[in-house]
Amino acid sequence: MLVNTEAIVISALKYGEADLIVKAYTLESGVRTYMLRGVLKSKKGKFKASLFQLLTQLEIVASHKDKGTLEYLKEAKVLHTYQSLHTNFIKTSMVMFLAEVLKNAIKEEEANPHLYQYLKISLNWLDLHNSIANFHLLFLLKLSRYLGFHPDDSQTNLPYFNLLDGVFQEIKTNQYCIEGENLIILRQFLDLGFNDSSNLKLNQNSRNSFLNMLIFYYELHIEGFRKPKSLAVLNEIFS
Repeated sequence: MLVNTEAIVISALKYGEADLIVKAYTLESGVRTYMLRGVLKSKKGKFKASLFQLLTQLEIVASHKDKGTLEYLKEAKVLHTYQSLHTNFIKTSMVMFLAEVLKNAIKEEEANPHLYQYLKISLNWLDLHNSIANFHLLFLLKLSRYLGFHPDDSQTNLPYFNLLDGVFQEIKTNQYCIEGENLIILRQFLDLGFNDSSNLKLNQNSRNSFLNMLIFYYELHIEGFRKPKSLAVLNEIFS
């Protein structure tokens, strides 16, 4: 089936000497993986490798077999040109982390337009702003809503948050119940938008601890989710 759709690149892996395997999250068909032959060596080919930088927003025409196999990409062009996402060192490090999270977290080969629009709006915000030290924390928290395990925020006044069940509660019922500083930070982030995220001042230890808690939250709720390898780099940058 021939599909014309928007797509966000979430990984690009070199295969052999000249080929590229690109995984993208598409507006029309969810996660799809494409084999691009010769793209790394051909100067006159249809595609340039620069098209497939992490989190690039593309408009593509592709042939989808819908069989869980590698798909065929017929056309691709940049839909939105970033101003700083691929040139600012801090942002490129964050892009690596976010792309790795998305690769691990999103598996479905089906459309989810609300999730796609969230990714698109969030990336455009990151591209245009400089106070971004808390962006990845709020991004992960908000992303959990579209993945189906956002914290129930109806009783945030309660003294514990149960990571396993995703609820605030009166008493500690298992080893996954958190309290203390991470609970306080969670309450604060639940009330924030990206424009306000920089108003929350966190030191290195607090930011790293809360991020590790969010990663663990993802591990509890997404089968096969792995701690991103780029996590250490991100922690170092915002130290």
